[in-house]
Amino acid sequence: MQKDLITNESAGPGLADRAILVGVELKGKKSAWTIQDSLDELGRLAVTAGLTVAGSMSQKLTHPDPGTWIGSGKVLELKELLAAEDARYVLLDDELSPGQQRKLEEGLGEGVRVIDRTRLILDIFGQHALSREGKLQVELAHHQYLLPRLAGMRAGLAQQVGGTGAGPVGLRGPGETQLEMDRRQARRRITALRRELEQLRGQRSRHRERRESSGLPVIALVGYTNAGKSSLLNALTGAGVLVQAKLFATLDPTTRRLKLPGGREALITDTVGFIRKLPHHLIAAFRATLEGIEEASLVVHIVDSSHPRAAEQIAAVDGVLSGIKIASTPRLIAWNKIDLLPDQSAIGVLGAAHEHACAISAKTGEGLDGLLVKMEELLGEGLVDVSLVIPYNRYDLVQMVYEHGSTVSKEDTAGGVRLRASIPAALSWKLAEFVTKEPGA
Repeated sequence: MQKDLITNESAGPGLADRAILVGVELKGKKSAWTIQDSLDELGRLAVTAGLTVAGSMSQKLTHPDPGTWIGSGKVLELKELLAAEDARYVLLDDELSPGQQRKLEEGLGEGVRVIDRTRLILDIFGQHALSREGKLQVELAHHQYLLPRLAGMRAGLAQQVGGTGAGPVGLRGPGETQLEMDRRQARRRITALRRELEQLRGQRSRHRERRESSGLPVIALVGYTNAGKSSLLNALTGAGVLVQAKLFATLDPTTRRLKLPGGREALITDTVGFIRKLPHHLIAAFRATLEGIEEASLVVHIVDSSHPRAAEQIAAVDGVLSGIKIASTPRLIAWNKIDLLPDQSAIGVLGAAHEHACAISAKTGEGLDGLLVKMEELLGEGLVDVSLVIPYNRYDLVQMVYEHGSTVSKEDTAGGVRLRASIPAALSWKLAEFVTKEPGA
């Protein structure tokens, strides 16, 4: 696993960890997010990564400077601000090209580290990945990010001389450069990581098959980072997942059993939070999380109702979900953190804002009963009606029907327990041999 991208062994807490935020607003590009909104979010990412925000600056440009992203005049201004604030980190709210990062660092002088948004998010992911798969996914994304940047990292390093220097005149000279060796090693590591992740993917597939055979529906919690997904999972199941007021506090998915009001059970899983400007290679690296959403019977989108850009956060999450095969999966919006709303009369409006929506507070518990009812209703749309006769020596299957479905009637007969129920399709296949030929008989 790579070292933290930001933390330097020689840098202790204090002035060395101070950072300046830098944002660029493109003229003519319409966005509901203001430049200050973007810098505020970048500041929260910085704090999550362990940095102290010492100041910020922004610039309006027709297009980013091809050399340093912010232009030579702004580079000088930034250099002065760094000196005035005793800061050595510059955090850019966009992803820089390798050349832009190199030239910007040269312009700011020795000792200043330029970190773009992608690298900052990678650092946070590296801090919070706990499972083997999560760590592999972060390392894969890390190598994919660094591969095109190795030239800048190796700038100024001498070539290694190949062989002993012997050979025909004109062909003697430097051998393979350190850069070429680094690139080959990085590509080998990327290949190895993908291979290991594919093996873990196969294990997940087998686990998924076992879950499907049990008949338990899966509820996936999705949402913008820090919307309260982990808090909701804890409130509903007592999962004990770490909850912090930081971005990406949860990286590895957590799954727990959930008891619904009608007695039926489901599996509910927390997922990594989404965020604006999430690079495609980061999304690809976390394919496991996205596959978990694809497999869900119900997707619950958690929204921070108190956030001033809640609508824009919804759009950012929908943008990621649009690339996932969940078009036919029922979706429910849970407007969380209503306890933080300054105007409590807005709660009713939120609940009616979408066809399937609930206003809740994972912190106080308000609205959670209604959320569970709504979950059960939407899961019920995926049930099938069956009539069963189950032998008494297979009473475990009777209990399974009670746990995973909705029982209409039960009768003890000479041949076994006669049930009429609505159960998940996966469970109906497992019980196919006990289905009576005439429903309701």
